[in-house]
Amino acid sequence: MKKVYNLLWVGALAFILGGCDEKLDIEPRQSISTDIALSSGENIKNILIGTYEETSQSASYGGFLQMMADLYGFEDQATWGGTFQQPRQIFNKAIFVDNSFVSALWLNAYESINQANLVIDYADIIEDETERNTAVGEAYFLRALNYFDINRFFTSPDGSLGVPLSLEGITDYSQNLEIPRASSDAVYQQVISDLENAYELLPESNSFFADKYAAQALLARVQLHVGNYPAAAEAANDVIENSGHSLTGTYADAFNNDVDSSEDIFAFQVTSQGGDNELVVHYADQRFGGRGGDITVNPEYLALFGDTDDRGSFFYISAQNGGTLTEKYTNQFANVSILRLAEMYLIRAEANLREGSAIGATPLEDVNTVRARSNAELLSDVTVDDILLERELELMFEGHLIFDYTRTGRAVDGIPADSDRLSFPIPLREMDVNSELVQNPGYGS
Repeated sequence: MKKVYNLLWVGALAFILGGCDEKLDIEPRQSISTDIALSSGENIKNILIGTYEETSQSASYGGFLQMMADLYGFEDQATWGGTFQQPRQIFNKAIFVDNSFVSALWLNAYESINQANLVIDYADIIEDETERNTAVGEAYFLRALNYFDINRFFTSPDGSLGVPLSLEGITDYSQNLEIPRASSDAVYQQVISDLENAYELLPESNSFFADKYAAQALLARVQLHVGNYPAAAEAANDVIENSGHSLTGTYADAFNNDVDSSEDIFAFQVTSQGGDNELVVHYADQRFGGRGGDITVNPEYLALFGDTDDRGSFFYISAQNGGTLTEKYTNQFANVSILRLAEMYLIRAEANLREGSAIGATPLEDVNTVRARSNAELLSDVTVDDILLERELELMFEGHLIFDYTRTGRAVDGIPADSDRLSFPIPLREMDVNSELVQNPGYGS
């Protein structure tokens, strides 16, 4: 039977609290005794389950993170038509420092990071070596995932300042927790180190939890982002050649799945009993559990697809607002895919082309592998611009758009890639409680 993070985490809380005496001196749920929570290997593994649950919440990888990355990057591809003002600010590239979506992303990431830190710090009490290594590897993966994306969102426009690096678990919140921002490079180097450690510790297969190829796939994404193209090509090639994953038979088969598809390298699990898929809420109409289509696709984006490309017809008309909506999110209980094999082909293609190499395959072969699955016309030659366009056709609405623009130095809707407007503000609540933080330019002091 399929396990789900949320249900396991509820069980974990029940287990941790179960030893408390049922009297008036029971500690509240918000302050579970550290001695109890960190007292056994089973409890450490329960904290790890909680880290998955925290990371997959709607404020982060349950949907808001991906949606914000696309809203921030939209030019004429799609439009925000919803009533929420926080996403509208992001779509307009005019974000207030008290934007609750931005604040929730930051807070959720650091809650997840702290839980991952606790697992790493206290894993020695897990007696079985294999279980201990796997738990630490998963914690490294989840810490890296969270740090990578919040650093991409919040790095200062000149790329110098990243986010604060906290690498030890916090159990006493009465201590001084004010930490300055690390350099952006330092954060990325920590992410790379965590993923390399995860790759060494994790097994090749780990049910629906992170395995070594999830770590390697995320590492490929990170190395592409920081411009280490040889390492990106090598990591993507390892996943393609050795993970056992394969492209789904059709493009549609890669989405709206209750269980992981052959293409899913890593996905967060969702069922009717637990998990968040907030993507459906904002991208779908009401018949599929959405709000009616807050994000509608524009004709300019649809015109990018060739006549035979199945991806160009993977849309439908909203019954509520008459807008064109993506079919990627029409199952509110579908797993949320974080790493797909198609992305690995495109990473390998771009990295090889930029380096003039052919690790695993030529760039043309990789791009055509992705296009062939969707019955798109095959290319006879390929450029970097072709690959960037292919990423837009293949990966749109999955949380890549703004980062593909900024990492390649391209303007977004006429706004230069290094503009103040293309870095998130450090949330106001964080600035208020941490005197060590420096605000990004354009958002006050």
